[in-house]
Amino acid sequence: MTVRNLKSLFEPGSIAVVGASSRPHSVGATVLQNLVIGGFKGEIMPVNPKYETLSGMKTYAAVKDLPRAPDVAVICTPPETVPVIISDLGKLGTKAAIVLTAGLSGVKDLHGRSMKELMLAAAGPHLLRILGPNCVGLLVPGLSLNASFAHTGALPGKIAFVSQSGGMVTGILDWAKSRGIGFSKFISLGDSADVDFGDTLDYLASDPDTHAIMLYMEAVRDARKFMSAARSAARTKPTLVIKAGRAPEGARAAASHTGALTGSDDVYDAAIRRAGMLRVYTTMDLFDAAETLARSRPIRGDRLAIVTNGGGPGVLATDALIGKQGRLANLSPEAMQRLDQILPDTWSHGNPVDIIGDASAERYVETLEIMLREKEVDATLFIHVPTAIVPSADIAAAVAPVVKKANRNILACWLGGDSVAQARNAFTEAGIPTYDTPEEAVRGFMQIVQYNRNQALLMEVPASAAHGISEDRAKARSVVTNVLASGRGMLSEPEAKEVLAAYGIPVVRTRSVATVEEAAQGAEEIGFPVALKILSPDITHKSDVGGVVLDLEDAVSVTTAAQAMNKRLRELRPDAQLSGFTVQSMVRRPDARELIIGVTSDPVFGPVILFGQGGIAVEITADHAVGLPPLNMVLARDMIQRTRVSKLLAAYRNRSAADIDAICHALIQISHLIVDIPEIAELDINPLLADADGVIALDARIGVKPTGKSGVDRLAIRPYPEELEETIAWQNMQVMLRPIRPEDGPQHIEFFNALDPEDVRYRMFVRMRELTNPQLARMTQIDYNREMAFIASWKNEQGHPETLGVARVIFDPDNVSAEFAIIIRSDLKGKGLGRRLMSKLVQYCRDRGTQEIVGETLSYNKALIALAQGFGFVCSRSLENDTTLLKLDLRKT
Repeated sequence: MTVRNLKSLFEPGSIAVVGASSRPHSVGATVLQNLVIGGFKGEIMPVNPKYETLSGMKTYAAVKDLPRAPDVAVICTPPETVPVIISDLGKLGTKAAIVLTAGLSGVKDLHGRSMKELMLAAAGPHLLRILGPNCVGLLVPGLSLNASFAHTGALPGKIAFVSQSGGMVTGILDWAKSRGIGFSKFISLGDSADVDFGDTLDYLASDPDTHAIMLYMEAVRDARKFMSAARSAARTKPTLVIKAGRAPEGARAAASHTGALTGSDDVYDAAIRRAGMLRVYTTMDLFDAAETLARSRPIRGDRLAIVTNGGGPGVLATDALIGKQGRLANLSPEAMQRLDQILPDTWSHGNPVDIIGDASAERYVETLEIMLREKEVDATLFIHVPTAIVPSADIAAAVAPVVKKANRNILACWLGGDSVAQARNAFTEAGIPTYDTPEEAVRGFMQIVQYNRNQALLMEVPASAAHGISEDRAKARSVVTNVLASGRGMLSEPEAKEVLAAYGIPVVRTRSVATVEEAAQGAEEIGFPVALKILSPDITHKSDVGGVVLDLEDAVSVTTAAQAMNKRLRELRPDAQLSGFTVQSMVRRPDARELIIGVTSDPVFGPVILFGQGGIAVEITADHAVGLPPLNMVLARDMIQRTRVSKLLAAYRNRSAADIDAICHALIQISHLIVDIPEIAELDINPLLADADGVIALDARIGVKPTGKSGVDRLAIRPYPEELEETIAWQNMQVMLRPIRPEDGPQHIEFFNALDPEDVRYRMFVRMRELTNPQLARMTQIDYNREMAFIASWKNEQGHPETLGVARVIFDPDNVSAEFAIIIRSDLKGKGLGRRLMSKLVQYCRDRGTQEIVGETLSYNKALIALAQGFGFVCSRSLENDTTLLKLDLRKT
């Protein structure tokens, strides 16, 4: 994970074009022409031994002949030449290259090494960053930079577009330009041999010229790197994704196109949601959503009120809302009474609020003001159809000020053509989300709702360990270890249930037996009625071979059923080994719903958890949701709510509601299980019965295989590192030292407000009166892969948690150097708390293998300098800006 030298790539002052040409329609000629015509203000250095000048510019025979190192080089030469060119550029001091050349993986040297491998090896020693190969190039309209072979340029704007597909690059460029849509950066990743989605997201997240980020994605290679960067970017600006390959056939095409494995689309969907990004499905949706989110306000729920002067458009909007699983707001009696007072008797008396076709501008304003005060409404859709009574422009002039000062979202639909064009333009220029049709407006509203939900999921950072539930990890691990030692890859049903029971998941009483006679005896001991199942390592779905019989009432029926199973198995699967039978108690829970909880290992994102409707028709109903572990109650409940079966879990008719908390706990325990025992490759609990009394697993299967990774290393999202928590005694109080969490935001604001202005200046180098929301998110919603922030926290006399101090460290991508900062609440300084936090931070860096810790402070911050020196930091003063540099070499201590 690195943005190292990306500034040279995205903000170059000089460019070399290696392979520049005058041959019409060649890549080299097109790139050079685009740079010149585009008006790039920096130095352009063509490189080609066949020319002395190109486009009136001196042309150099080779990279070695360049008078100085260009910031970036564009390479459009044959594959076999690229590694040497990269090596020469690195030696010259160039820090970035755009490799347009395709086919590097297919061309190999005498030792079988591909040109792609050799290119990366040549770049490595010089930390030279590579965009591509096999890419269209890069456009930065703000710099008049078009370093691509695209057929057209890009208009300047605030949207960054990043694409794996070259075809999408040129198509979107053409489409956007015709609509006047501009970009801050337009990036073609190509094969992403070096610079990939993770790197570009990291750079764009802090790019002041970029207000929204769009991704066209076919595949991700490094899931944790991608998720880490995506979550960081999505915390600061809207990040939208089009993911190609939704259908299996499309996924295969995408994989062959990019040379990378494509995970299940369900898994990508879960990853995008968990990263706080918004997924859209069409190009138009991509740009509409960017505009909508850029103009939207925070939303607290999903209840929509519709205000319209035409009944038909209101009905269309309602149909679209319900079709997208949205909610129509139920207006309170108070709101209905106020509407009765201002609207004609013929108004709709409900939501949609039809204020009748003769509505004046004043009627619109009064109605919207009521909606803005209505506690049952989260957002309002304003729909206007043109009439001859009041000009649309007059209504827009009256309504726009109300909308602009509103603290809730109001979306507008001006339905019509020329007669509403002036009103529509007025709203657009005022920054109000504006749409041509009711359906488009509803889609915009649901994009706000879904984005808000995804942002809430982004805040969740579950721990990998359980709270309040007894887990016998040693017992579960022993079962798995014994199975692997025996050479098996699949646990028997009793073994699988033993593992589940060890993690607190209720299972039905089950006994395994080897013979027909033992089956009858086991049933007698368990007690009738019983269920009988075959036990075979070769049969995954027992019901497919008649291997399940229920409600057996006596020993004779058990014997008969076992004999029939044995015969049927020999006929249908003569190759299958029959290990015996399992006998289990019949569970009588008539109101129970059949569910499934499953685990599979995605080739990209690692372990994923599935929840949905269970039973033998599970593949036909295809009702399921997928989530990335680890889970907590919020994330587990979100998975449940995304399924159709969630509606059946509620109470209806004479059936009590299922215990949702019990289902959530089962999901969470499974997430802990797969973190604790990484050898678990797949798992099915089907069915898991759920009713008002809780859950119970009737059948289970677990597949295992050896792995060299720890459970945490397999996860796409690193969990909250609970193992780093510790309680210390300080000032006769118990103080918790622990990693910061997103939910620490409110107390972090209180902590900041308790700091003296001078202490803030010591920490920030500038005077700050308050934390902005992005700053607060940046401080509390950290990625534990990249940085660490330890807080000291206690509970005050009212039991309210308070932050007393923070020690923070940010690591470079290679874990060589880490930059630290520390601040203690102003009224608690000088009492030893800073030393305790600093000690924890230094030890964490040492355990991580970091080579050095560095920092910088104002030279008159004597307290911090003394603290650092006490830990062995070398302090060196900079006379230029009156700061002191602090450095601790961990290799020497």
